[in-house]
Amino acid sequence: MFKFKTTNSPRLIQAAISELVGEDEARKFWQTYRDNYITPADIKFIKQSGFNSVRVPFNYRLFVSDGTVRRLDGPGYELLDRVVDWCRREGLYVILDMHAAPGGQTGDNIDDSFGYPFLFESSESQQLTINLWRKIAARYRNEPAVIGYDLLNEPIAHYFDTVSLNPKLEPVYRRIVSGIREVDRNHIIFLGGAQWDTNFKIFGPPFDPKLAYAFHKYWMTVNQDAIQEYLTFRDRYNVPVWMGESGENTDEWIDSFRKLLEAHKVGWCFWPYKKLEATSCIVSINLPEDWATIVDFADGPRTTFEEVRKRRPPKEKVQRALSDYLERIKFANCRINSGYLKALGLK
Repeated sequence: MFKFKTTNSPRLIQAAISELVGEDEARKFWQTYRDNYITPADIKFIKQSGFNSVRVPFNYRLFVSDGTVRRLDGPGYELLDRVVDWCRREGLYVILDMHAAPGGQTGDNIDDSFGYPFLFESSESQQLTINLWRKIAARYRNEPAVIGYDLLNEPIAHYFDTVSLNPKLEPVYRRIVSGIREVDRNHIIFLGGAQWDTNFKIFGPPFDPKLAYAFHKYWMTVNQDAIQEYLTFRDRYNVPVWMGESGENTDEWIDSFRKLLEAHKVGWCFWPYKKLEATSCIVSINLPEDWATIVDFADGPRTTFEEVRKRRPPKEKVQRALSDYLERIKFANCRINSGYLKALGLK
């Protein structure tokens, strides 16, 4: 989204923007970012292109207050309401995806964590996750536009002690599902495998009548062997499996993988929708003026206050680059990757 390499998690990106412009201006930047990045025009385009659903990722930090007592309040609920409403109006279904859970479920940049999946070793983080999912489920229990809840995105990266951590995943899933079912018995619940949603060996028989199992696949040779584990699991337990995330590849690879999935009647959702100056997405943001200045600051050494002071670009140049970025992320100013859409079998 920003072309940063080392500054690549939400909190690190937010820190870089704050160091560039200060907290007050950073707050305004993020408010405008949320208003411009996804709008009714984006949702309308997604529908008109032939998609039937969207997977909406969210960071728990938008739903939970900071402080000694972690209260379940924040702007996230209204932001979700807004996008669900837009999708309902366009006839699109929504899967709610907790991309960043309390404590961190992955232990990398994608879950905005502190470099370890502490969720599985913290009873407090687990309870907060359960409470948050319960509140979200209560909010949408009667919402027909919402298909269901994707509980934890890509839990437990492969470079941790998987022998110790993997057995903890399904018990955590069971506790979250139990909390959701206290308020919502209507919606499907999606469970992703361990190690980036690839490993289904951690699962026993289904423990709820409305479970679906999600796998993710990137950067592999496209053949049936790549998905056979999931097809076998589907047939053994007579449950739906869903390819919930893939992409970051050529149009030819996307086309080949999509056709393989459809040949085996596996639904799919490719990632991401919108990205900065890229072809491996549906919609590309044109590179803003002076953006290299922002990238150079964000990815350069900023471990001391002296380095921050020395490396901070001129204020006018920063403001110009950030303002241009906020304009260019609007759908009307983006570029549609028609080759990518064609690879997905769409318009």
